[in-house]
Amino acid sequence: MDLLPYKNNARTHSDQQITQIAASIKEFGFLNPVIIDAEKGIIAGHGRVMAAKKLGMTELPAVEASHLTDAQRRAYIIADNKLALNAGWDDEMLRVEFAELEELGFDLDLTGFSLDEIGALGFDNDSALDQMPLLPDGDKEPYQQKTFTLHDEQAAVVDDAITLARASPLADTGLNENSNGNALALICAAWLKSND
Repeated sequence: MDLLPYKNNARTHSDQQITQIAASIKEFGFLNPVIIDAEKGIIAGHGRVMAAKKLGMTELPAVEASHLTDAQRRAYIIADNKLALNAGWDDEMLRVEFAELEELGFDLDLTGFSLDEIGALGFDNDSALDQMPLLPDGDKEPYQQKTFTLHDEQAAVVDDAITLARASPLADTGLNENSNGNALALICAAWLKSND
């Protein structure tokens, strides 16, 4: 992957966001191609390229926009990011979508919304967190539910670690259908191994 980042790119990407993008790519695939110029310079997709590197990807879909003038290319790099920020959300429709995704058993973290943001919409997603999988005989063994109370700063660290661990292929090999549970177990196993 020899794509060149734009040296004057004004859009920033935190480690947390890159981890979220990586988790999204892992779940959905690389659906949004990188836009490049004739010299393989990145016009749009800097964050996706960084996330792909984090996942060890070496080939990415790209669209060449060689028809742009230098001024158009530079302006589009800004516009591509800013125009998306100018959109709003229909909170009622989001509540409906989150409720239906929860019923389907989908991990709401992969939407890019934090559980706090989802809760601020007035959506009660506690039921998803409280339910444990049922075995065919109706028993809940061998699952155990763990409940923790975390300070906001601790919660941010835990959320980031779980998002990063979910991006690992090892998270798919866990015993749990809940990707957060697999990711947390993976983190704990790595911590125990490092302290042997």
